[in-house]
Amino acid sequence: MKVMIRKSADFGLSIYVPKKDLEEPIVEKEHETLWGGWIKVANGWILDLPEMPADTRLPITVEAKKRAED
Repeated sequence: MKVMIRKSADFGLSIYVPKKDLEEPIVEKEHETLWGGWIKVANGWILDLPEMPADTRLPITVEAKKRAED
């Protein structure tokens, strides 16, 4: 799914999902650099992010893969 990752004054890092008109803060991440691992957002979703250079500028739209819910 396409998600926009951006820095927000309200949340710190957040994602925006245009198809669902959903914005959620990122509450946990696998890697400090964000890229190439998973992130967890406030609504409980866990998304796998693509590999990107550590200095990738935000905001950016990427293709993220939602993990199946347990």
